[in-house]
Amino acid sequence: MMDPEVSVLLDCAAWRGLLQAQVQVELSERYNRQTDAALERHIEEMWSERVSKEPWLFNGAKFRLHSFSLASPMCPLSSSVSPERSPCTHSSHVPISDCADDREGELDNRQGEMARNSLDQRNGSVNQTENGDGVTQQKTSTLRRASSTCDCRAQEAEALLTLRLGLTCYKDYLGTNWSCRVAELRRRGEEEFNDPLALLAQPLGVGAVLCTDDGQVVLIRRSQKVAEAGGLLDIPGGHPEPKAVCERLGQAVCDEQVDMAALQKRPEAVVAELFSSVCAEIRDEVNVPLRFLGEPVLMGVALNHTSAGRPSAEFYVSCSLTSDEVRKLYWKGGAEANESTDIVFLSRTEMLQLDRRSALWSELCPSAKGAVQLYQSVKPDGGQNPSKKPAAENGSR
Repeated sequence: MMDPEVSVLLDCAAWRGLLQAQVQVELSERYNRQTDAALERHIEEMWSERVSKEPWLFNGAKFRLHSFSLASPMCPLSSSVSPERSPCTHSSHVPISDCADDREGELDNRQGEMARNSLDQRNGSVNQTENGDGVTQQKTSTLRRASSTCDCRAQEAEALLTLRLGLTCYKDYLGTNWSCRVAELRRRGEEEFNDPLALLAQPLGVGAVLCTDDGQVVLIRRSQKVAEAGGLLDIPGGHPEPKAVCERLGQAVCDEQVDMAALQKRPEAVVAELFSSVCAEIRDEVNVPLRFLGEPVLMGVALNHTSAGRPSAEFYVSCSLTSDEVRKLYWKGGAEANESTDIVFLSRTEMLQLDRRSALWSELCPSAKGAVQLYQSVKPDGGQNPSKKPAAENGSR
């Protein structure tokens, strides 16, 4: 199911999705966006112009997805990919320049192939060390065989995926990914850094396929006043916030300035923010209390090509409330009720059958399309009704 607006970068179908304990992060300034004085001036000009038209906008720090490593049975280390490259070698750290093919339309097919090759293998114990600048390194000591059922996913809660993250901000996102010069920035990135995404902000978003107790998937219609995809149907979502991690660690920070060194000392806190933020977005956008939400399951990462390939981690989250109960809570209004104007429910069967031929497809924004594709591939609920197991209330931010 090809759509020029979206592609799948990472598909976790081999494990029916990944739990929080199976994901880890490496944080380093090496994974930040490249820049120069001329580009910074352009970003400032774009930001000033945008804020003059939309004065409610505010800047804030975001995590930047540079690349990732996924456990592979082909080698006792890992396969490594950046959002623009295919997995062409096996190493715990593969530079972006090692991979030559940047054809975006084939990313989902290549990544799905890698996941299928991993179907019967699971990662063994992982040892963590730190290099000179505090970046967590991974060394896989063993590989053991296991089935890819949901039970196995719960039993083998060991790190399978490593996300390499830098820092960026919303202002840089508007000034690069949404710039009228984005094609030039991609060309320069390729020529100067052998990476077409090197000059782009690439903030990592999150989204949730929220499934109710009676098997209905929640969609919300975006307000015409939001910055992107106004009027289209979307899944609940947003961004994990570096500032929230620092605040949990007891550090006072402003919206734009975040201490990378502090984050490097507690990478597990960043993973916790990645998973808890998607539940917080459900709470704020749909008005469902956290105690009714199941543990988030990472289905994969999708790329939004209407914003130059911006990545979003897509999750499956079960809910112990029925669709009628969720609808009533939504219309009572949550913290971010102004971001949407309506709530829509699709059955699990309708979600599995949804494709470009469906009338509803044209009403979906790119992030929702990516989540639908991942849900259809990963099938995180195993073909059953959503789990009634609630998550702990302390997942709130």
